[in-house]
Amino acid sequence: MARTASRRLLIALALFLVHAAPASAALEGIHKIQHVIVIMQENRSFDSYFGTYPGANGIPAGVCVPRLKASEPCVKPFHASSIENTGGPHGTEAQVKDINGGQMNGFVKSAEESIECEKTYGCKVRCFTTECRIESMGYHDAREIPNYWKYAENFVLQDNMFESTASWSLPEHLWMVSGWSATCPLTTLNPLECTGTLEPKAPAKALNPVETPARANYAWTDITYLLHKAGVSWGYFIQSGAQPDCQLNEQVSCTKVLQNAKTPGIWNPLPDFLDVKEDKQLVNIQPLPNFYADAQSSNCSIPAVSWVIPSDTVSEHPPSSIAKGQAYVTSLINAIGRSSCWNSTAVFLSWDDYGGFYDHVVPPALDQFGLGLRVPGLVISPYAKKGFIDHQTLSHDNYLKFIEEDFLSGQALNPKTDGRPDSRTVVREENGKLGNLVEDFNFNQTPRPPLFLSTNPAPGPASTPPG
Repeated sequence: MARTASRRLLIALALFLVHAAPASAALEGIHKIQHVIVIMQENRSFDSYFGTYPGANGIPAGVCVPRLKASEPCVKPFHASSIENTGGPHGTEAQVKDINGGQMNGFVKSAEESIECEKTYGCKVRCFTTECRIESMGYHDAREIPNYWKYAENFVLQDNMFESTASWSLPEHLWMVSGWSATCPLTTLNPLECTGTLEPKAPAKALNPVETPARANYAWTDITYLLHKAGVSWGYFIQSGAQPDCQLNEQVSCTKVLQNAKTPGIWNPLPDFLDVKEDKQLVNIQPLPNFYADAQSSNCSIPAVSWVIPSDTVSEHPPSSIAKGQAYVTSLINAIGRSSCWNSTAVFLSWDDYGGFYDHVVPPALDQFGLGLRVPGLVISPYAKKGFIDHQTLSHDNYLKFIEEDFLSGQALNPKTDGRPDSRTVVREENGKLGNLVEDFNFNQTPRPPLFLSTNPAPGPASTPPG
């Protein structure tokens, strides 16, 4: 009898503890996303990849862009079957010329002018001919990039995604992690001494040679400061190899500079951010194999926020093969799909700038820094709407806003409220002209399974030509 009474007492105590303990609330809405992964490729305009995608705001009928010599015939958009292209200049000056006061007809002239530009810089290029430069009017479809079109068919395609800045890769990557681009005195520890610019100082040419004095000091505040402060894990994964672009923003080709996770560079700016050093977070900048290892772990060890950066070979930056770039991206998404993280992940796939390729949409002028030209944007997630084309006005700033809403209770990189004031005058996350990435998700749907694609896919069907 004593044993029975004792057992009943233990059962009653256990039941009391179960009912007394507060039940953990189920994650709702955006918070069902516990892993945000930004895959940032290189140098493709929206029209060059999805200009003939059904239902998207693609290449209009009747487009014919003039050449440098008015006596020569204009150039119409054409299907580019080659998986290696040359594009054109894509810096601040080139964007002004290509947009041409809203006419969107300077692309061929800029590309042809870049021939002389390259001769001035003394660069080795794949092709100096004028015909080579007309590739800026070429577009691809499912024949060359079938997997990208499959992702669009099965998840979300954004046809109004713009570069954050009207400039090239360096300010784009600075905006990607900090929502700003600036120049600061080399030795300053004060974020208030930085000045916003579209022409920031580039980091050292690390590894080329091995010892190069620092040339950049990014003292303003980036998103990792807020993530670290909130205890949110992050990782910046960079593939070792050559940098995808040149050190000068109007150069089309150049001698390659090496990159890895330990070297500051145009595609790896975080080592030169002062707050990353102060927070002792340099260890979070890692080689790409670590990302695959995190995805393969049984307990989902991919950080809450990740950026994945390519090397030149797989970047899709002209003249690199778009087939190799697509294979690389596909391998990343397949690895995420096979991981235990899939059901709580959102992948944002985009291209950092337009690469000199034609696009017909005039970028909105949000402020003195941009926006820049339109680039492809894809959302891949178990909660992404299926086959949805998002027509909202978006920029890469929306990635920061999504991260802030998901993990930081909406705290933006705002010098008035973020606890580490800098001298920025724009807070893009709070700009009412930009849409909201939440519209690309249905958080009430049952998580959809991953889509596994071959890294060596067969060509897809031809699309309908413009017009």
